[in-house]
Amino acid sequence: MFENYFRKEIAWGGKTLVLESGKIARQADGAVMARLGDTIVLCTAVGARSAKPGQDFFPLTVHYQEKTFAAGKIPGGFFKREGRPSEFETLTSRLIDRPIRPLFPEGFRNEVQVVATVLSHDLENDPDIVALVGCSAALTLSGIPFFGPVGAARVGYINGAYVLNPTADQRKESVLDLVLAGTAEGVLMVESEASELTEEVMLGAVTFGHASFQPVIQAIIELAEVASKEPWPLPEPSEAEVALKKRIAELGRADMAVAYTEIQKLVRQDKVGVVKKKVIAALEAEGADVNLAKGLLKELEADVVRNNILDTGKRIDGRDTRTVRPIMAEVGVLPRAHGSALFTRGETQALCVATLGTGQDEQVIDALAGEYREDFMLHYNFPPYSVNETGRMGSPGRREVGHGKLAWRAIHPLLPEKDKFPYTVRVVSEITESNGSSSMATVCGTSLSMMDAGVPLKRPCAGIAMGLIKEDRGFAVLSDILGDEDHLGDMDFKVAGTEVGITSLQMDIKITSITPEIMRIAVEQAREGRLHILGEMAKGLTGARTDVAATAPRITVINVPKDKIRDVIGSGGKVIREITEQTGTKVDIEDDGTIKVAATSIEAAQRAIDWIRGIVAEPEIGVIYNGKVVKTADFGAFVNFLGAKDGLVHISELANDRVNKTTDIVKDGDAVKVKVIGFDERGKVKLSMRVVDQATGADITEQVGAKRPRPEGDDRRGGERGERRDRPRD
Repeated sequence: MFENYFRKEIAWGGKTLVLESGKIARQADGAVMARLGDTIVLCTAVGARSAKPGQDFFPLTVHYQEKTFAAGKIPGGFFKREGRPSEFETLTSRLIDRPIRPLFPEGFRNEVQVVATVLSHDLENDPDIVALVGCSAALTLSGIPFFGPVGAARVGYINGAYVLNPTADQRKESVLDLVLAGTAEGVLMVESEASELTEEVMLGAVTFGHASFQPVIQAIIELAEVASKEPWPLPEPSEAEVALKKRIAELGRADMAVAYTEIQKLVRQDKVGVVKKKVIAALEAEGADVNLAKGLLKELEADVVRNNILDTGKRIDGRDTRTVRPIMAEVGVLPRAHGSALFTRGETQALCVATLGTGQDEQVIDALAGEYREDFMLHYNFPPYSVNETGRMGSPGRREVGHGKLAWRAIHPLLPEKDKFPYTVRVVSEITESNGSSSMATVCGTSLSMMDAGVPLKRPCAGIAMGLIKEDRGFAVLSDILGDEDHLGDMDFKVAGTEVGITSLQMDIKITSITPEIMRIAVEQAREGRLHILGEMAKGLTGARTDVAATAPRITVINVPKDKIRDVIGSGGKVIREITEQTGTKVDIEDDGTIKVAATSIEAAQRAIDWIRGIVAEPEIGVIYNGKVVKTADFGAFVNFLGAKDGLVHISELANDRVNKTTDIVKDGDAVKVKVIGFDERGKVKLSMRVVDQATGADITEQVGAKRPRPEGDDRRGGERGERRDRPRD
């Protein structure tokens, strides 16, 4: 039935990796079923047979999607089917896109779509690595021009040793979560979160990971030798294109070089725009292909900028390769926010705002591996005005999600323990200006805003973006890159961390690979820049404030016996609702008996805490309590005290003098002070008011003497025995 079915199986990191082709999705250009353990991902690649006329970019789209049936689940919510991509799906789509994009040939403009579908998840082996390997294999088999294959791996660091593709349980023990991908020659992409590790440990992890996925690359090559389709012809520039490129250089190189001497971004863009219009107008008059010319003009821009840096060592804005742009760090810029910071570096600016919440504000995430709660959220927004443009305003795109997660990874290892700081924290980064590395500005601004909010981070955190210009005649590593240096350069290498070590590292290479020497230089140069930025940030704030803002909720943590939780909650939540409504607080109750009370005032929190403690406390003989009369009877009054406890003040204990009628002394709703004098044979509490000074709450037992004996004939119900005997019976 499946005559073109092929299978390749290898041992990889103590597990079996299987790549199958020719059985499922046979009409796709390339289709591979990748399996590691019981995690299975179907990966497909399809390319358009021709490019759209006038298209001057490569339209590659990558879609990673998780089916809930893969983990034996039904989607939550009202609509019982998969909907918009989750954050993890978006991030994994980017993770796959980044290493494969540079490996398509220059000038290839045909649309390519790569789809990775998770069909089975064993909750042990991560599907993102399996998907990346499967997509690489699908492209390699498809015949689409692709200079792969690509291998990928996850690296952990446990007890001083690197671990390949750690399981979910091992990742909990690891101080490093690093994902990398690359070819046999070098690394193309790195994404990581680390617990302040040194540069040496991080570089070692990259080297370890690169060596570890070489068997995967070899397995894909061997599969392709028997299963790949006929390769498509590589795009080659026509004679007309070569001639047009030469003509564009004649018309615009000199003016373009002058335009790029302008330091101010917007002024420079205007000057470059004038040059482009001039060249296009001249070519139009000559009858040239204008659409093709626009793409070739971008190549001229890159050539001018790159060669100027290599020739002179000076960059677009006049800096040398190591200097960081001027920095200004301000905190407390928004009076009602719990914490805020404005971080400005050159022409890049991030307004970061931290908000503190309670456990009720945690984000509930229904992931394929199971539901969990997140108490730290970082949301990054990039409005079009930040780059002097008009554009769509709406829900965040892949770029916003990716940049926000990068900054999240940088800060996450520095968060305080939950028992020391029981808050939910949300940070919003609004990029108000952008000219290079707004994600690293977000790291700096987030660190400052959280410290301004009183979040006791272990240490301040800063980030810097490094760039690379690499030609056959040499290379230059650039610190704190501009936007132009990013898209015209060969590398975007972002490093975040503290003065102690690295917390996050992200690298994207736009060429086939870089050498270990370049990586080492970039990491060392990044450390120098990071320490400089931390010094500038310290001028705004050196550490976390000792207290949260007056507008933030104050959270007090108490513990109660687990068997008392139901008493605090009450039937149908009645008690806890009453507490929160009457005190104006938020109360979170955990299964282990931990109760967190949040309020904007100390007094409100204390009222709620006293109420809860009263509910769970046990009455003690001889102790005086505040109470409230809830019911009166002929024989005495029932008094509620300790929140949910009731006791009886017998009529003989209402006052030191003889009392004929209970309501002569107390009425329903009266606030009274009572002393516990014992328990009856059923365990019910016996109370006394006569031995307590109702004005001061003082114990006056010695002043009133021992309990007054009942008069002859006094009955517990308050009546006279003689009167009862004389009463006629029915």
